[in-house]
Amino acid sequence: MPFSLWLSLAAVCAMGAMSPGPSLALVLRHTLGGGRLPGVAAALAHALGVGFYALLTVWGLGALIVRFPMLFQAITWGGAAYLAWLGIKALRAGRGGALDAAAMVTSRRQAAREGMLVALGNPKLILFFIALLSQFVTPDMSLAAKALVVLTAMVIDGGWYVLVAVGLSHSRVLPWLQARAHWLNRITGVLLLALALRVVAGPIA
Repeated sequence: MPFSLWLSLAAVCAMGAMSPGPSLALVLRHTLGGGRLPGVAAALAHALGVGFYALLTVWGLGALIVRFPMLFQAITWGGAAYLAWLGIKALRAGRGGALDAAAMVTSRRQAAREGMLVALGNPKLILFFIALLSQFVTPDMSLAAKALVVLTAMVIDGGWYVLVAVGLSHSRVLPWLQARAHWLNRITGVLLLALALRVVAGPIA
């Protein structure tokens, strides 16, 4: 995979990881309730779940492109519609959303278990990844390239939520984020809508 194409992949994976939702709320809760280590445990376990869905998606996309091109196109547009819905939801979130997560008493084991369950228990991730990875997967893609796609999704997802957990372990960070939540939601919403349009436009060359 050319480096420029990988940079595009990394950018869309980062956009997916940073979008507000239950995953962010989970890491917030465990970090606020147990400190840095439970938050990091939730982040890493969530990344494993994301990697599992990314692996399923990459394996299935190549075959789907070859055997059922029209079905693949319809699913891709469905994924784009889902991205657009997430973008509109973020724009309408205002100052609330995932940043209002309440603290809970927690442990590293509980945080890891819930991090994995939130990822695996969210079948919408399949649709999300189809929308994202359809831009990069081809029928003749090598095993190494597929592995790179999966690892990129895992590392970026885990890395982002680890940064969230580490940042939130400092007491001054959360009030700063909460005060600017409406701007964070608006920026995320605009970027998700732009990504939906990019998916509809076709594969990234």
